[in-house]
Amino acid sequence: MLSKEKTIEVVKIMAEMFPEAHCELTYRNPFELVIAVSLSAQATDVSVNKVTPGLFEKYPTPDAFVQAPLEEVENAIRTIGLYRNKAKNIKACSQMLIEKFNGEVPQTMEELVQLPGVGRKTANVVLGEAFGVPSIAVDTHVERVSKRLRIVKQSASVLEVEQTLMKKIPKEMWTQTHHRMIFFGRYHCLARNPKCEVCPLLNLCQEGKTRLKVSNP
Repeated sequence: MLSKEKTIEVVKIMAEMFPEAHCELTYRNPFELVIAVSLSAQATDVSVNKVTPGLFEKYPTPDAFVQAPLEEVENAIRTIGLYRNKAKNIKACSQMLIEKFNGEVPQTMEELVQLPGVGRKTANVVLGEAFGVPSIAVDTHVERVSKRLRIVKQSASVLEVEQTLMKKIPKEMWTQTHHRMIFFGRYHCLARNPKCEVCPLLNLCQEGKTRLKVSNP
């Protein structure tokens, strides 16, 4: 596995590649971010961004979602995968925000993960993006990139990926590193066709070197 020093070197190169890396979900406040990130599970940010402006115009508050019939919410997000389950979670999440948190999005991991539809990844995104709390959210891109570059063990669970990254990367870099790793995985180190031949990290990536050898024997 890459050492702490090499991991930081990798992250700095990603920063040079994607200096403007940021959350690509559109939102105006912490509540909208919670809903948007929850909707993005097994869906693209692009597909979520097509739906959320109209969704939040119609239902701008937790109370508005609670009052809305489930079928209406389902119809509003029908183009997003798993929309039925997500609609139920949105309503249940909104209900809990009102009943337990006075309608405000909580600002701790322990409280956020109590919300229906909110796991550690969503909670970490909200903490880092909405509240400025250093955090690393492990989505499919962060996990893939971390394993390809051998920053973490190949057998690491999502939680182990998060914990290893937190150990190897300085705390003040966590949130921005999360964004840059996502951009690197989304636009460069793609799942099926990674751009190994033009990758500035190739010298540190054993999987990339092996891939190029196989494709160019």
